[in-house]
Amino acid sequence: MDETELRRMSVGHGFSVLAVVLSLCIPPLFLDDFSLLGTHVTWLCVCSAFVIAVNIILLLTLKPNPSYKRTSFGSKVNKFSKSCIYFFISCLVFHAVLFLYGAPLLESVPETFMFSVLLSSFITSRCLFILGPNFHAWVRVFSRDGAMCVWDHSLQITTLGSVLGAWFGAFPIPLDWERPWQVWPISCSLGATMGYVAGLLFGPLWIYWNRKRLTYKNR
Repeated sequence: MDETELRRMSVGHGFSVLAVVLSLCIPPLFLDDFSLLGTHVTWLCVCSAFVIAVNIILLLTLKPNPSYKRTSFGSKVNKFSKSCIYFFISCLVFHAVLFLYGAPLLESVPETFMFSVLLSSFITSRCLFILGPNFHAWVRVFSRDGAMCVWDHSLQITTLGSVLGAWFGAFPIPLDWERPWQVWPISCSLGATMGYVAGLLFGPLWIYWNRKRLTYKNR
């Protein structure tokens, strides 16, 4: 295992965690009455934007999936366009999945869709950041023994953390506690965020701890 690449990945994870922290700290400086619970949809927009912006910056600086072939401006535009399409489709897919798992159909549509955007920023934007708009690579990474580098393993861990966090976050909603954070989709989005951050923090530690038994095939 290339420990230099592991260190680069750890730095990238640190900046991704910082994006979530800044989404909580910066908006109150510019928006009146901003709060995580009171203006939750606004926070979903801000957090998604921060996470996506940091992923784009990390893509340009760390280049986790470098290509040694020269690409034309047209191919870069095509790749960017495909990435935008992939991201939008993933938002629709997550929205449909949330509905199938019990999200309101006609009520709270903006909240549900923005929660879908948040999940896409945690999962899909990282897939695009690490693998690009290559659906076959996505299938390969999430199949058994499909990881080819530390970045692939980090993608698996953060994706699992986000999904499990959102799932566990749904448990308190039907309980008769009458807490403000039980309103849809606050507990789910907070759970997904905590799972995402946990994956970012503990992913590099897990990879480092298991580095002796992790072997990667050539790309």
